[in-house]
Amino acid sequence: MMRKLKARFTEWMKKYKHAWVLLYIFIYMPWFLYLEKHVTTDYHVIQTRLDQYIPFIEYFIVPYLLWFVFIAGAVLYFFFTDVPGYYKLTKFMFTGMTIFLIISTLFPNGQDLRPVVFERDNIFVDMVRMLYRADTSTNVFPSLHVFNSLSVCVAVYESSELKKHKYISCGVYLLAALIILATMFLKQHSILDVIGAFLMAYVLYQFVYAPEKKKVPGYARQKRQKRPAL
Repeated sequence: MMRKLKARFTEWMKKYKHAWVLLYIFIYMPWFLYLEKHVTTDYHVIQTRLDQYIPFIEYFIVPYLLWFVFIAGAVLYFFFTDVPGYYKLTKFMFTGMTIFLIISTLFPNGQDLRPVVFERDNIFVDMVRMLYRADTSTNVFPSLHVFNSLSVCVAVYESSELKKHKYISCGVYLLAALIILATMFLKQHSILDVIGAFLMAYVLYQFVYAPEKKKVPGYARQKRQKRPAL
């Protein structure tokens, strides 16, 4: 019995040896929890006047919470079906998450956008209250909800297999858009946090995905041919 289990485990490890990348969680979580515990009052407030004009809409708690399933599902999909894509996705995502941790450590930040009194009372507001109790309003720049959603969008866009399934791709982009909007409508993030996430995604794309595109024979020529004539 033990020999069979050992043999199966060894076989699994050989087949899924790329699982080692996920050990990053043991670096990220202790660091993040430390920041959540120690960055509580003395922090730089990151928000703009425009944030005051964005209404609080509790219904966006649904896509906001779906983010956890969204990210886990994407990582698992590439883990089991596309190892090169999985490596790129995790490289892109984990690099951004590390940059976020460094920024939060060197530049403690937070926001004061959350409503003190809720105008409505329903199950969605109750869910938001639970979210507020579990998640502090600190360590917000750039928004990881936004950045990781963009990471998945980029991975899906670059996947040759998923390009064949337009409905799946469109569904991913739609859910990502709702998640990004949710960060602002739930007063979890400022517009600046969202912009910061987009900028970080753009910069990291140049290092993770763009270099390989340039190596593809004829890619630059194809790109020029696709440009509309002026």
